[in-house]
Amino acid sequence: MSNLGVWEPAEPGVKRCILNAAASLMMMEVHFEKGAEGYEHSHPHEQMSYCLRGSFVFRIDGKEHIVSAGQSIAIPSNAKHGVTALEAGSALLDAFTPIREDLLKR
Repeated sequence: MSNLGVWEPAEPGVKRCILNAAASLMMMEVHFEKGAEGYEHSHPHEQMSYCLRGSFVFRIDGKEHIVSAGQSIAIPSNAKHGVTALEAGSALLDAFTPIREDLLKR
């Protein structure tokens, strides 16, 4: 069963929707309340995150990066990473390769 196009809760104050998934590429929109966190984790997928609105602090392998609306950041495969929203209504557009089967078939 696929949850493509369905908004679902992630962490507290965070909700996500997988917009599309192809053979090896997946796109997901993620909305955050102010101060909400995407907890630190790692996965074998490469990830790029584009800030649609608001601003975030990304932590990637122990280094902090501020990303604001119109900016993007690349997260390498297996890098330990997490993110915190600095403003209410902040949103990201995430792309993964290969697709995140672990998120797609919940």
